[in-house]
Amino acid sequence: MCPAAFSNFLLLVSSLLFAGLSAVPQSFSPSLRSGTGAACRLTRAESERRCRAPRQPPGGALCHGRGRCDCGVCICHVSEPGVYFGPLCECHDWVCETYDGSICAGTCHCGRCKCDNPDGNGLVYGKFCECDDRECIDDETEEICGGHGKCYCGNCYCGAGWHGDKCELQCDISPWESKRRCTSPDGKICSNRGTCVCGECSCHDVDPTGDWGDIHGDTCECDERDCRAVYDRYSDDFCSGHGQCNCGRCDCKVGWYGRKCEHPRSCPLSAEESIRKCQGSSALPCSGRGKCECGKCTCYPPGDRRVYGKTCECDDRRCESLDGVVCGGHGTCSCGRCVCERGWFGTLCQHPRKCNMTEEQSKSLCESADGILCSGKGSCHCGKCICSAEEWYISGELCDCDDRDCDKHDGLICTGNGICNCGNCECWDGWNGNACEIWLGTEYP
Repeated sequence: MCPAAFSNFLLLVSSLLFAGLSAVPQSFSPSLRSGTGAACRLTRAESERRCRAPRQPPGGALCHGRGRCDCGVCICHVSEPGVYFGPLCECHDWVCETYDGSICAGTCHCGRCKCDNPDGNGLVYGKFCECDDRECIDDETEEICGGHGKCYCGNCYCGAGWHGDKCELQCDISPWESKRRCTSPDGKICSNRGTCVCGECSCHDVDPTGDWGDIHGDTCECDERDCRAVYDRYSDDFCSGHGQCNCGRCDCKVGWYGRKCEHPRSCPLSAEESIRKCQGSSALPCSGRGKCECGKCTCYPPGDRRVYGKTCECDDRRCESLDGVVCGGHGTCSCGRCVCERGWFGTLCQHPRKCNMTEEQSKSLCESADGILCSGKGSCHCGKCICSAEEWYISGELCDCDDRDCDKHDGLICTGNGICNCGNCECWDGWNGNACEIWLGTEYP
């Protein structure tokens, strides 16, 4: 080879070698020392810069504080029970945070959980790989939540009209009817305190230590936390210790008042004298329809003129049918009793004295499915049953209902705040609960 050609060859090799070295990452510097024990060719500042994590300010920890910096290269510490590794000692096999008592439901890699998704479907995810949406797959349809809902972290959230762990069950009522049943008196679904499932509210129980939780009611309308001066889930100090919590509202004892019964009320009467004055001839103070304060009754609902009297003994709501018609439109109400017009009779003036039916026609309308007239507990008049007055608890179109089956509160059927309709309490406006014992009105005495 001629001298000129050999010189050109050496120049080409030198250029390629320089280009290759400049492409090596900064963290990889095997030739920054001339030999073993030789001085580093980097300045101290440059060496530390290479050992520091990106975007970390000068003076920050080198090698993540897990190693020493040697001429721009991190020499990681070795510690039990594992080792640090990585270009900047950023990896540590045992630093994965714990979840549910275990370290990472997947594989811990460089301090982070790597979830195992062999099918590549991404159904296992989360910071700790704690979410497994495979739990939402229906065994029969092999669809997520049966195709009727969405899955989040292994739990199905069903669409309208469906329920079940995997949304596999269809409601027997329409979504509209389900929503209607779950709508609380203030127009909210389960009072924004629960979940509606096929027309029934599942209330969010914020106090699992209690017997029934702080939130309850058919539409989760009752929140007992409102009865506490300072909410403490482990305290039973309702109504400042001077009253009873009634669906989130305090019913104060005699001598106390205030939203949470926090204010004492002066009264010259003793508690026994006060109750005796409010009781009158009734077995309960204020006939069970009001509040007794210093010997005087305040009837409720507040402002309802149908409940009145010195001891709230008059309740004209008892003159109304379930449709709200007073004395059947054939009489007037006087202190809770119907005074019927001529030609009509009955508790609600619902029976005409004259009848245009034959006896056979009348009886045919009074017979139950087993052929017994008025279930053997009443008499038939003009196609309608008149239940026996001796058995006050017998009711129903065919005298087939027993009002004793209705829930009681304070010894009163439906607490005196509703009508017993064949074993179920039909509450008047403003009242709720199985025994109509819960007042939901805007005011409370």
